[in-house]
Amino acid sequence: MVQVGERTLSAQAPAPRLSGGWPLMGHLGEFARDPVAMLSRGRREHGDLFQFRLGHLKFALFTGPEAHDFYFRAPETQLDAKTAYQFTVPIFGRGVAYDTAPEIFAEQLRFLFPALKEAGMRRFADIMFDEANRFAGELGDEGELDLPVKMNELTIKIASRCLIGQEVRDLVDSGFAEDYHELQNGINPLGFFFPRFPIPAHRSRDRARRKIAALFADIMAARRRSGTVPDDFMDVLMNARYKSGRALCDDEIIGILITVLFAGQHTSAVLAAWMGLELARAHAYSARLRAETEEVYREADAVNYDGLQRQTAMENAVRECERLHPPLILLIRKVLEPLCYEDRVVPEGTMAMVSPAVSHLLPGVFAEPERFNPDRFAPPTSELKQHHYALIGFGGGKHACMGKNFAIMQLKAIWTVLLDRFEFEGPARFPAPNYGSWVTGPKLPCEIRYRRRPESSAFR
Repeated sequence: MVQVGERTLSAQAPAPRLSGGWPLMGHLGEFARDPVAMLSRGRREHGDLFQFRLGHLKFALFTGPEAHDFYFRAPETQLDAKTAYQFTVPIFGRGVAYDTAPEIFAEQLRFLFPALKEAGMRRFADIMFDEANRFAGELGDEGELDLPVKMNELTIKIASRCLIGQEVRDLVDSGFAEDYHELQNGINPLGFFFPRFPIPAHRSRDRARRKIAALFADIMAARRRSGTVPDDFMDVLMNARYKSGRALCDDEIIGILITVLFAGQHTSAVLAAWMGLELARAHAYSARLRAETEEVYREADAVNYDGLQRQTAMENAVRECERLHPPLILLIRKVLEPLCYEDRVVPEGTMAMVSPAVSHLLPGVFAEPERFNPDRFAPPTSELKQHHYALIGFGGGKHACMGKNFAIMQLKAIWTVLLDRFEFEGPARFPAPNYGSWVTGPKLPCEIRYRRRPESSAFR
């Protein structure tokens, strides 16, 4: 008999199991075809908690705000992120993030805190406007925009310049972006189960990481030789010390820089593409966003931090795209000791998950959940405030994304500039999600048409 809190596990029933599945494979085939459809079926069958199997691994899904609250509040002695995210180690590197002790990972994240305070965010807002403005200036008067590709390129430029350093931004157009794209492709569904399986995507991933690591090492060496001290995160890490007093080695600095770049760019690029698709067909709401831009920046010559904070209609559009199109459809932890939720038990060794893609479409949580309606987050409805964990696109609890505000500000800046400069028209058929990638963007082809607006810019 095992005691958990005030409950006795022997008195609890196991979490129900999803119907269907095959010997050995479990639900792997159905999951590979459409994971969200499969998990939504489980929600309909069993409610907020059920179990299923993918190959040799057992999983349990928690859905709905109350289940999310339980999940995110569980201590790391019960739900462990490090074990679940070992597939990131070949990308981020040894000795950082999920390849180090939780207390060391926490120290590594704390090195980033100063950059995300208001002074840093004010500087980032200026960079975001500058890069978005350059991007808009290169598009010409009309044409087609391959959203996933172009949003990936733009957010790489923004994130590298904001979070790493100008030297890396200067190299984006001369090979770095291609290597980084190969590194991104290393995060894939097969890699979750077999992160070092020698498939072409993993071999390309490893080559790209070696090239990026060598690039970062060369930049650091050049800075040390010249005595250059730029005001950026690379310099912060080069001068940082752990609580023990130890300086970071170059491999740790490189690993943290890659981790931070992924955090500030990969999901943002995908969400920026989804946002463009939604706004390209929501013409009335796009007009409202332009009116908001004109009101906020009537006396300004650029997007700025204070203005971005006032753009509530634009922020509601970002949050609605996060709700409808969460880039991470699954967040995963490993159960280290039996987990008792209400009257059900999830056994040790299970991979416990929450799914933003499933929970964000629950009709009991969001009205008309399939409809794009940013106003659901505005008074008097304010659906975002009904529960702390109604919206979980950026995670929650101890492992919530610390770069959430950076990501939201970046998306607001990008689409403020693009909507100010252009009219957009979406594809005839709205693209389906591409579940073949761990970070879920729209399936290709994914192009929208643009035409430069004849009206003068909202900015002076």
